[in-house]
Amino acid sequence: MHTVVERELELKLVLSPERSIPVPARLSYRTDDPYAVHISFHINSEHPVHWTFARELLVEGVFRPCGHGDVRVWPTKVERRSVVLMALSSPDGDALLEAPAAQVSAWLERTLRVVPPGSEAEQLGIDAGLAELLAPTPADDLWLRDPWPSDESRDGE
Repeated sequence: MHTVVERELELKLVLSPERSIPVPARLSYRTDDPYAVHISFHINSEHPVHWTFARELLVEGVFRPCGHGDVRVWPTKVERRSVVLMALSSPDGDALLEAPAAQVSAWLERTLRVVPPGSEAEQLGIDAGLAELLAPTPADDLWLRDPWPSDESRDGE
């Protein structure tokens, strides 16, 4: 059973220092993809735009600038409001989005309650899966014997 934590909010697409346009968006977090956050823009249009990146990046970006390459996140103040800016780059173009810090933080806290940081691997069952993959089977005994014993390891010397 997977849990989904969602939040719809209005972001602003920053076109210039003086001009921005509202963009309806949805933040999604799924326990079956515990390391990632998903953001969908233009959610009411025919062609929504989806971005996925590390939850850790957004958590850190609420407090301090982080990220490089395609996704950069940093906190700032705009007209005395606390906001989180997200700079997204893709082959289709670049976008600078402004999100209300309080709403993003509240949503992130909900995701962190569902899957605390450091426990993501447990959600995926990686440990159990790895243990199963790495468990020795009777056939492994054949592979574990050295087919060419070296001269130094002769029995009885």
